Formats: sequence, structure tokens, C-alpha cells
Amino acid sequence: MGHRGTLAERFSGRENSIGLIRVLLATAVVVAHARILGGFGTTEFGNGFSGMQVGLGRFAVYGFFVLSGFLITRSGMRATTGRFLWHRMLRILPGLWVCVLFVAFVVAPLLYWRQQGSIDGFWSHDEGPLEYAKANWWTGLRQYDVSGVLATAKKEGHAFDSGFDGALWSLAYEMACYLFVAVLAWAGILRRSRKILLPLTALLWGWMIQDLLDAPSWRGHQSLDGENIDVPILSEFVGPLFSQYLIYLTFLFCLGMLFQLYQERIPINDVLGVVSIVVMIASMRYGAFFVIGLPAFAYALMWLAVRLPRQCHVVGRKRDLSYGIYIYGFVVQQALVVLGHNRHGFAAYLGLSLVGTFVLAAVSWYAVEKQAMKLKDWTPGWFRPWPTDAAGAPVKDAPAEPAEAVEATPVSVSPTTPSTVSANRN
Repeated sequence: MGHRGTLAERFSGRENSIGLIRVLLATAVVVAHARILGGFGTTEFGNGFSGMQVGLGRFAVYGFFVLSGFLITRSGMRATTGRFLWHRMLRILPGLWVCVLFVAFVVAPLLYWRQQGSIDGFWSHDEGPLEYAKANWWTGLRQYDVSGVLATAKKEGHAFDSGFDGALWSLAYEMACYLFVAVLAWAGILRRSRKILLPLTALLWGWMIQDLLDAPSWRGHQSLDGENIDVPILSEFVGPLFSQYLIYLTFLFCLGMLFQLYQERIPINDVLGVVSIVVMIASMRYGAFFVIGLPAFAYALMWLAVRLPRQCHVVGRKRDLSYGIYIYGFVVQQALVVLGHNRHGFAAYLGLSLVGTFVLAAVSWYAVEKQAMKLKDWTPGWFRPWPTDAAGAPVKDAPAEPAEAVEATPVSVSPTTPSTVSANRN
């Protein structure tokens, strides 16, 4: 218990366990959904222990946002604003697009054919595959079903949720946080005025404290007394975001940002790490998890990222399957349910879910995500700046300088659905 130092001293960009933690969080989302989507229960694992404050899936999503805030802020400080946004789009959108197309044009028509015995009416349905792809193309989850496949399955008792990929709900909130970082980076706040983030985070925390004080019990689910709001620019593509989710998830993202911005002042030692875990578990059991437990959880994640054994550092270093696990898990589980493979019991259903999910996640990483990231340093020919002389004047006879190579930081995904399913689906 004597290991001490600051986060800046203890954290290494390559020698850390964030990759492993992200894979575990994504897997936790799949496990959490298995209980509900498979028809083995109506709540997530952990909801009973926490008095409905949080379940396993939502807990994992919260962890994603903390780690994302830490990693993405680092990326925002190292790259130009345009390059930063380009990296974020490359990391999220290609994988999402292939997943959406896979659901709309492969999974849904096969299940429809299995249900109806033919494909008649599938393509002309009001909520057909093309409509599904267009509605969910930019991360906003605005259409859940495809051509009534899951609606039919629910009526027949073969499905327990009406969405093909409820996990996608959280990506819109992730994108909102990326825009937040981009604005701060563009304004120079990340490098020169980091103190501004402290009152912003405190304001969000104060909002959550007020929710707690207004709640009939300190041991209950997150306040849902909010409204849909339009986020400038983003809402044009993903639709409105629910205010309460935006506040709570942005708070977690900001905690991760503060760990990055103040890493030279944040102590990392085993005593604080153990205490943070104890506080987190106690708040889950006895109340005030969102106000007390979430900050403790954030610290515990960073402590684990530094202190887990070196053998854990190799996970995610060369391949990051966490995003694919997150976006494909729900799809695999829904397909298995419609096909009746939940009838063999929870263990068999979960095992099949994990195998199918990891296979698709690996395909997504090697065939889509990794290939997309090769374009991270690409710059349009017309946009490449001319080199300048010592006085700052352009030297037009010299070749244009190549774009600065900036290492892309993996994104986290996730938030599970609002309850971990359908609305929420890190």
C-alpha cells in the first residue's frame, strides 16, 4: 500500500490498463442486457443491491464517460481543432455506419424472412431498412425497429425489447462531449485556462446534489425530471438530447477531463484507491451514489488504470475491441432471442451472446475501425498550408508541409439503455 505519486508521474500512455478496463466495461454491458433481453428478469444485475440507483450496464456506461473524458481531452490538447474532430469522426462513425447497415440489410431481413416465410413487405415498410439507416446514421437513436421485426417478435412472446440496437443511445451524448472539448480546445481553454472547467464541473455537481435533495429517498434511481433540449449543431443530425442524461454524463466526462488537466496535482496511492472503492460500494448500498459514488468511481478507475499488473497493459494496446463489443452486443442478443436461443437458459444464452459479440467486434476492428484510423493524418490537397519563412511569409516555391501526425486516442463508448435497454443503450 506504499505506492505513491501523482497521476502525471504514474500514468504512461502505453503502459496502462485502460484498454482492459474498457473491454471489461463493454462486456459488462452485454452481461447486463442478457438478463433483460433474454427474458430472465426485468431489471439489471445490481439494481437490487443499489436500491435501483444503478445497474451493471449503466454503471459500465458511466465508466466509459470518465475514461473518455480523460483520453479525449489529451487528444484535444495535442491536435488542432479540425484534426481533433476528424479523429473523433474516424473513430466513431465508420464502425457505427457498418453496424447500422449490418442491422438494416443483413440481420433484419433474415429475421423477417424467418418470421414471415418471405421477404414480401420488408422493403416497403414505413420503418424499413433505409429509414432505419437514415434515422441512426449520425449516432442519434431515432428508430429502434426495422420493418416491424421486433414488434412481431414481442407479440409472439419471442422478444422482450423493441429495439435492434438500444446501446446506440449513448453515442449522441458522447458526440456532445466531443463538441464540448472541441470548443474548449479552439478557445485555448484546455491549455491556458484550465481553471474554467472547475466551476463548470461544480455547477453540474450542484445540479445533481439538488436532484438528491429533492428526491423522496437518497437511495433511488437517477432523477428523470427533465426535458429534451437541442444541442447546437449536433441536434441537426441526432435530434434532441434528454437534459438529465446530458447533465449526468457530461459531469462524468468532465471528471475525466479534470484528471487529464490536473494530473500533476492528483495523488495516486493505494490507500485512496481502496477508500474510493469502499465509498463507491457504500453509496450504492446506502444512497447518494450519484453525488458521492460517481466521483469515487472516477478515482477508482484511474487508480486501477495505473496499478493493475503489467500483464494487463497489453490488452487494447494494438487492438481495441471495446467499441465493437458495445455496439454489436445488443444486436447479437436480440437476434438470438428472436431465433429462440434463450430457451436453453441464461448461461447458454449469455455464452452465445458473448461469442457472437466478440467475433463481430473483432471483424469490426480489423476490417473497419483499424482501416479507418489509417486516414487520421490525411489532409485534402487544397487545405495543406504553405510553408512559411522566419518572418511568417508563405514560401510558395517550397512543397507543402505534411499534416502533423497526431496519434488518435481511442474513444469510449458507451453509455446501456436508459434503463439499459431501448432508451439507453462508457
